[in-house]
Amino acid sequence: MENRVCLVLVLVALITKEAMAAQHAVGGSQGWEESTDFSSWASGQKFKVGDQLVFKYTSGLHSVVELGGESAYKSCDLGTALNSMNTGNDVVKLNKPGTRYFACGTLGHCGQGMKVKITVESGTAPSTPESSSSSSSSSSSPAASSASAMHSCFAAFVLLTALVATSLLYMF
Repeated sequence: MENRVCLVLVLVALITKEAMAAQHAVGGSQGWEESTDFSSWASGQKFKVGDQLVFKYTSGLHSVVELGGESAYKSCDLGTALNSMNTGNDVVKLNKPGTRYFACGTLGHCGQGMKVKITVESGTAPSTPESSSSSSSSSSSPAASSASAMHSCFAAFVLLTALVATSLLYMF
């Protein structure tokens, strides 16, 4: 029974962490448009692993191209595209730390400043509790097994609480 409770708590922790990930509407209320100052917008954001970028724009007028690196970003070299999207409501998951580069694929728009550089930081999820080296693994009494299961369950609960608290801190 205790193991089921622990499993449920761990699953809730994982779901909560995913649900607490931030969605960043690229360009804020202006969206993915030529008049938006994307450098200023990006400098006011904090991007974490697990967050999502949402590009909202008029389909057919703009598109989103992910560029391969800094030099392609600076020179608006769309030939190095890693990915191209054009739905008008494109979502990009930030799945690892590092810098990513996006530009509009419409001719001339990147050169007019319709591009954004995103720096993704590592998440700060707490580490899992270390197992005690002094605990005996040869104990097989029901009371010892139950205590061990409860200890594991409590550790899962602490981890869940820490994940939720950390996620809430980054929302504000």
